[in-house]
Amino acid sequence: MIRAAVTGVSGRMGSAIIRALDQTKGIELVSAIGRTTPPGLPEGRSPAVSSGGREIPIIFDIAQMPAGVDVLIDFTSPEGTLKSLSWCADKGIAAVTGTTGFSPAQTGELEHIAGRIPLVVSPNMSIAVNLLFKLAATAASVLGEDFDAEIVEVHHGMKKDAPSGTALHLAGEVARARGKTLEGTAVFSRHGLTGERTRPEIGIHAVRGGDIVGEHTLLLAGPGERLELIHRAHSRENFARGAIRAALWVIGKKPGMYSMMDVLGIK
Repeated sequence: MIRAAVTGVSGRMGSAIIRALDQTKGIELVSAIGRTTPPGLPEGRSPAVSSGGREIPIIFDIAQMPAGVDVLIDFTSPEGTLKSLSWCADKGIAAVTGTTGFSPAQTGELEHIAGRIPLVVSPNMSIAVNLLFKLAATAASVLGEDFDAEIVEVHHGMKKDAPSGTALHLAGEVARARGKTLEGTAVFSRHGLTGERTRPEIGIHAVRGGDIVGEHTLLLAGPGERLELIHRAHSRENFARGAIRAALWVIGKKPGMYSMMDVLGIK
């Protein structure tokens, strides 16, 4: 039985991962790490989560994690993720993270950590979204810059980063397929007298509202026709299932930074 630890267990993704763990054979939750004490907890009672018919105490310091954990599944914040992954690197524990919003410097820290442990990093753990990345790269390569590329992402109003990590990764796949870089082609929304659209640019637009889990659309518009690739997430369960699939896959791999494309074998 694979022993998993999960961070951010009081959050939406953490809760979804615990539910998915309970439905997956061969892996069990043995450690739950939270960021804040749940509201309304009676005085003197230790917070806990239910998993597999057991009550797992919630700890608030990863250093208190019990021995014998095989893999950490993390969806928190860039700062919290780096702290948890650094601890895992010191202990030789494999890890999976779906955290987004890393700065270039923080990405460098991730790469350093991945030199010590096997680490799956993905802005979106959905299996279908990662297939979208592959399809987007193929379409962008075939159609080239004769087709203008625009990306629209839509998320709930509580999402903190914009555009989404998934939208940025999708734009990066299009840019690379065209032999360009994201930094040299990305245009984030538009306002005012912007002039004509240039052929190489990739427009990226963020919409926020309500409780929308996540939608991403790649529009490739050419002369007389257009192609649209769309992914809509109906719940967070698909992200959770993908994260667990990555956790099962990463154990025993050599140190390095892997993606969901590696997990799915479609890189």
